[in-house]
Amino acid sequence: MLETRPSYDDLIDHLVRSTALQRGEAARVILDVLAYFDETTEEFVRRRHRELQARGLNNPDIFEQISGELPHRAVAPPELSLRQLRRMIYG
Repeated sequence: MLETRPSYDDLIDHLVRSTALQRGEAARVILDVLAYFDETTEEFVRRRHRELQARGLNNPDIFEQISGELPHRAVAPPELSLRQLRRMIYG
């Protein structure tokens, strides 16, 4: 069975017209953006924890920052406590 993928040709054409991106670059940008917004809440929390930890932040500051970022996601998850965020990282 063939899997059908949505066509983003109109969006690719728009990006090529409105930016300096070439067609292949515009397609990759679109796929990257879609993958970013396809992240689950748990994947987002884990990724942001790693990124912020790599910047040298400590866990209390990391969890506060992630807690503040979650409501601004494209599809915001329900409000999570700092304890729930920690459990996503450490189980």
